[in-house]
Formats: sequence, C-alpha cells, structure tokens
Amino acid sequence: MKKLINDPRAVVEEAVEGFGLAHPDLVTVTADPLFIARKDAPVAGKVGLVSGGGSGHEPLHAGFVGLGMLDAAVPGAVFTSPTPDQILPATLAANSGAGVVQIVKNYTGDVLNFETAAELAQAEGVDVRSVLVNDDVAVEDSLYTAGRRGVGGTVLVEKIAGAAAERGDSLDAVEEIANRVNQNVRTMGVALSACTVPHAGVPSFDLAEDEIEIGIGIHGEPGRHRIPLENADAITARLLSPVLEDLQAAPGQKVLLFVNGMGGTPQSELYIVFRAASQILAEAGLEVQRSLVGSYITALEMQGCSISVLKLDDELVELWDAPVHTAALRWGV
Repeated sequence: MKKLINDPRAVVEEAVEGFGLAHPDLVTVTADPLFIARKDAPVAGKVGLVSGGGSGHEPLHAGFVGLGMLDAAVPGAVFTSPTPDQILPATLAANSGAGVVQIVKNYTGDVLNFETAAELAQAEGVDVRSVLVNDDVAVEDSLYTAGRRGVGGTVLVEKIAGAAAERGDSLDAVEEIANRVNQNVRTMGVALSACTVPHAGVPSFDLAEDEIEIGIGIHGEPGRHRIPLENADAITARLLSPVLEDLQAAPGQKVLLFVNGMGGTPQSELYIVFRAASQILAEAGLEVQRSLVGSYITALEMQGCSISVLKLDDELVELWDAPVHTAALRWGV
C-alpha cells in the first residue's frame, strides 16, 4: 500500500483539518465532535441542509459545503457512518429556525445514525426532515443497505435542494424538491480496479487484470456481474441500458447527464464515456440539456466511473443553474 498518509488511524481527522486550512473563507471545522459547517451558518431565515457519511468519497460531502449547497457535512471514518453525536451538533449549527433537511444516502449505518440525530434535534425544537437517496439501479440489496444504494445522484440532490434553500424556499418545499430529484435520477457504476482502505492495507476486493465489475457500489460492494474488460463504448452501453430501462424517460425528455469518476480515473477517460453516453441518449430521443463530468463522489483510488441521468423540468434546470460556491463545485458567483 502506497498512500500519502501518516497514521492510518488519523487519516480522516488530518484530511479534514487540512480541508479547513485550505478553505477558511468557505467553512469552519469543528474537531470534537468532527463536522464541517458553512462559514456563515446558520443563515438567517434559510432552511439548513446537512449531509454526511463515511469518508473516502471526497469531495462528497465536505467539498459541497457552502453557498447554494450544504450548510454542514459530517464525515465518518473511511466507509463508515458518522455517529449521532457528530450529526446532532452539525444539525444544530445549520439550523436558523427554518428547519433542517437531512440528505442521507441509503446505507444502513447512515440511515440509523441520521435518524437518531434527527430525533435528538427534534427534542431540542428543530424541525428535521430526512430525504433518502437511493438512485443506484445495480442491486436492490447489498452488504451495506436494504434496498437501493445512494450513489452519484446524491451530488445532484444536494446541488438542487441547496439552490432551493438558498432562494428562500420553505422546509416543505426544499424537502419536496430533494425528493423529486431522487425520484427522477438513476445511476450505474463500474469498477476497473479495487481501492485500498488505509487501515486495512489491502485491496477491498480482487479483480483480474482483464476483468471489470459492473454495478459496483461506492464502498467496493459487488455489482451485478464480473465480465472481461471491454472498450469504453461497450461499457458505457452496459451502464446506460439498465439506467434508461428503469428511468422510463419518454422521447423528447430533457435530461442532465453526469459522468462521475471513482477516484482513479483520468478526466480524459470520463469524457470518452460522456461522448458515448451522449450518443446513446440522443438515439433514445433524449436531450442532454445539462452536464457534469468529473470525480465528485469517489471510492478512494478506485478506477472506474458511474453514469447518472436525471430527468429535468424547468424548475430543476433553474435550480441547477443557480449560483453555487463550494470547494468542489462553483459557478455563477
């Protein structure tokens, strides 16, 4: 294992400390319990947005704290849910009195711990709503979850719901928009190689040099099947076929196409995938109206990608285009 780390047990704390030092204009880092808050949180009169989960998926979630996205993010140990005693103070830090929406990826530990923190916050008078992201079409159940996993669509939920909160929408409205995004986005991923969790020191699974795993999860969970390596166009078609089948988008539908790197994939390869995906969507009669390409929800240094397709309406386009200023995503400001 070759990594730019010191003590494997201190990776998350040192990384978050470095993140805070790099972006003091955007965030405030609280060390104990560990969470990251927007610099100006809580923003008066604004619904707060809180998310989090295991570390190792950077820039998710800390990289999306700031204007137009999250008010707080809670990092757990690598691939491990944060605890309620982290999530509660993050929720309180995001609360201005207008209520808080939790955005939770569908992994059992995240669901249980955010639920506990929500109950504790409600006991302190905070109105908390929870939106469960479950956009992965690869598998219904995995090592980490009951039902579908929350993967690339999480970024789109956080951006669009964050814009709704920023423009002053009510708690009910922000919750509805977050759920609408989740209901209209589907994702599928592929792994070309495994990742190595620092404290484990060995790859999380084995793939032969000529094998790929279709439908992989962001923690290295197994997907639908393992097949011989194919070229980018063929892999893209394999990923998009179940996405489009599940999404049931009618010809003429406008969509956002998101090609996400898993941490070890060059940008050039992601654009090759985007090229193929665009052609497939066009052949299906779908119009790619908005796009995002890059590594935004990763699995450490795993090679591979995921493809997300979101059905758009006029309001979602407006909210996607709205200004955002975070460490990992910024435009319009």
